[in-house]
Amino acid sequence: MAASAFAAFRRHEPARAPCHVQTQSQAKRCMKQPPRRSAALDEARLRQQAIGARLRQIFDDVVNEPVPDEFLDILRDADARGAGKDQ
Repeated sequence: MAASAFAAFRRHEPARAPCHVQTQSQAKRCMKQPPRRSAALDEARLRQQAIGARLRQIFDDVVNEPVPDEFLDILRDADARGAGKDQ
């Protein structure tokens, strides 16, 4: 990831929830808490993951399609013409 892209990503990282510490055991629990995230950010990430998965599926389907015979004929003709010029 480029440095500027990483900096932009870091700016959007959710901040840790403030801890109101009164005792040492509360401080330890506070340090173990994961950062809070907004529901909108979680939803956006899930949406992006779903879009990415669908795009990969579509790409895989296209890659696995057979090459049309007409296109193969065009490629064979081009190869034959290229081989004839080399001689």
